[in-house]
Amino acid sequence: MSLSRPTIRDVARQAGVSHQTVSRVINGSDDVLPETRAIVEAAISDLGYRPHAIARSMASGLTNTLAIISPNLTDYTFASIIEGAEQEARQQGYFMLSSSATDPQAFHELVDELVGHRRVDGLIVINPYADERYKFMPKDFPLVFVGARSHDENICSASLDDEMVAYEATKHLISLGHKKIALVTGPMSEDCSQDRTNGFRRALYESNISYDSKLVYEGDWSASSGQNALLHFVNQSHVPSAVFAQNDRMAMGVLRAARDVNLQVPTQLSVIGVDDMPLSSYFDPPLTTMRQDMPSIGQFATRMLFDILQGKKPEVRELKFPAELVVRQSTVKGGD
Repeated sequence: MSLSRPTIRDVARQAGVSHQTVSRVINGSDDVLPETRAIVEAAISDLGYRPHAIARSMASGLTNTLAIISPNLTDYTFASIIEGAEQEARQQGYFMLSSSATDPQAFHELVDELVGHRRVDGLIVINPYADERYKFMPKDFPLVFVGARSHDENICSASLDDEMVAYEATKHLISLGHKKIALVTGPMSEDCSQDRTNGFRRALYESNISYDSKLVYEGDWSASSGQNALLHFVNQSHVPSAVFAQNDRMAMGVLRAARDVNLQVPTQLSVIGVDDMPLSSYFDPPLTTMRQDMPSIGQFATRMLFDILQGKKPEVRELKFPAELVVRQSTVKGGD
């Protein structure tokens, strides 16, 4: 039995047509009789023929490849979004290149390589406002943002409903009787940090609780910044009864700092995060958090990109996803 891969000429020979006719069928040309198309498609199926990707790209002018760029490839949130995007791309018969750019210059060079040299047909950018990389977005090119709303009406985006997520997290703490609630934000240059801060403030306002800037600390999404936040509050004699950390890693840092300063969680300090990282349920104590479906965000962002590639206008320019409150042992009834 031959182990060689069937060729377009093998298909043509079995179907009794020219290889040019087989090529027209593969490329979806209308210039083929329906009965001829059926014969060719049957031959393709019988032989298990798969068109050569490079040859198809040359014929169509497309690469059948997309790219997704994130600030790094190690962050759990980014990796989960990329996983969802890759799965959707494969289902559509596309390859998805995953790459990282740690700063605006690296991003600019990467975009020039991928887009300027037409190596990909479309692009997904995670956290476009993490720094000034948003200034280097390609013009007139299929593009979708993830993790931030677009400031350009021509660019679609998919992200968590950050304001509502923070609102619901804060309302959970308020429902437990907490009034002195501290906030640990991500970098305030990012949309999601701003939106989560707005949601936090709205929840306080609706409950007639004053917003206290002394109980707000700007972190950088890392566990160490969460740790530094609580130590800062303690050193300034502004010890809260609860902390809303805008992601789980910073919440983990808060838990560590609480142990360092002998604050018992949750009896003396309730803590809630965002993301529901795989290890959140193994923290000590297990972390109450807002669970977001990150693979779905990547999946729907890719669908939006395919709509753009096909010349369709996406039904919604900004997709916002809800999160689910997961109550564990790091929050209990408390108060001042």
